[in-house]
Amino acid sequence: MDIKKTSNGSVQILQLKGRFDAHEVGPVKDWLKEQADSGYVRLVVNLSEVNFIDSSALSTLVQGLKHCREKGGDLMLCNLQQPVRVIFELTRLDKAFGIYPSEQAAIGIN
Repeated sequence: MDIKKTSNGSVQILQLKGRFDAHEVGPVKDWLKEQADSGYVRLVVNLSEVNFIDSSALSTLVQGLKHCREKGGDLMLCNLQQPVRVIFELTRLDKAFGIYPSEQAAIGIN
């Protein structure tokens, strides 16, 4: 999996590419923890190029969401491909996360 890290003001953005599964959660978990520890609690994970996600990846995102919300922030997701969106809907995690059609929408840029 490829990982690209960027920011837009106070919003930190992580863009993932490839399979997001048990073998790939380490760097994402580290990034989420690093951001929370640094005081960045408005995070966006761009899943536009992720075509597969497993339960380990879902767990990592839920943990990141929990840490952000505990500190008064939020973890938002954007650009979900249909196979990934279906997993979020089946697990009802689409109700827990803010899911947006684009990075700009997630950040709040019109």
